[in-house]
Amino acid sequence: METVKKTPSVSVIIPNYNYGRFLGEAIESVLAQTFPCAEIIVVDDGSTDESLEVLARYEKDGIKVIRQKNSGVGAARNAGARASSGNLIAFLDADDFWQPQKIEKQVERLLADEEFGLVTCGLREFDASGNIINTYTKGKEGWCAEDILLIKPVTPGPGSSSLLWRKVFEQVGGFDERKEMHPTEDWEFSYRVARVTKIAFLPEILVAYRNHGGNGHLQIPRFERAMLMGYEKIFQTADEKILRLRRKCYGNLYKILAGSYLHAGQYKNFLKNTVKSLSFTPENFFYFAAFPIRQLKKNS
Repeated sequence: METVKKTPSVSVIIPNYNYGRFLGEAIESVLAQTFPCAEIIVVDDGSTDESLEVLARYEKDGIKVIRQKNSGVGAARNAGARASSGNLIAFLDADDFWQPQKIEKQVERLLADEEFGLVTCGLREFDASGNIINTYTKGKEGWCAEDILLIKPVTPGPGSSSLLWRKVFEQVGGFDERKEMHPTEDWEFSYRVARVTKIAFLPEILVAYRNHGGNGHLQIPRFERAMLMGYEKIFQTADEKILRLRRKCYGNLYKILAGSYLHAGQYKNFLKNTVKSLSFTPENFFYFAAFPIRQLKKNS
């Protein structure tokens, strides 16, 4: 990656669709950053709830609002990026929020090493009552494209945790705008970024990810369709190094889907995806064979 301009100017893009009840908290978390952001752009993706009333209050304070017909989160992020001017771009989903030092620490990390084009961070997942469900502090630094392709933990919550140089965003062409790619458009975007630049990771928890039951990744069939679309796109390549990973990638995907369906009590779908996983990656047999042991440990 070529050397980028070192004077940091951060544009924050917040895509929003019917999250008016959370939107104010997301915006306030940006305004509370210890590193002042140059601009905040909210792209309202055809909301029909109280979002516009919430945004009207913030527009008076200089928050830029773009209103568009419902086109999907990928299109909303791209629209915000096109309208922005900073040489660094950060994304924040409207139902999440940041810790005050998020941008400051990420800017510091990117400025410390020009080989890194994007930085993510740890996050905590919480429910409607504010209870912490899980924390994610495992990621990876360096050239991470292969690990992302294999669905390994590299960039937790990239839709709200990523800060990257505009030059990198433009180089990879932004997000895939097809609605059907949700909720995996940020995963596929991260993969393309990781193909052209090193990725940095801060294990500190700087993002709060809200689990309110409507999150896209909780809808297993939709996640499955989106991942298959992503893989279809990625494997339309002549690069033998990438194609050699194809069977392992599909084996890993069906292994994840099998576990998700088992957790959801959908045993027919669990068995179907187990068979698919083993057909692509027979060595996954040992993973599935250990299921009863893991379940016993979990129950105990």
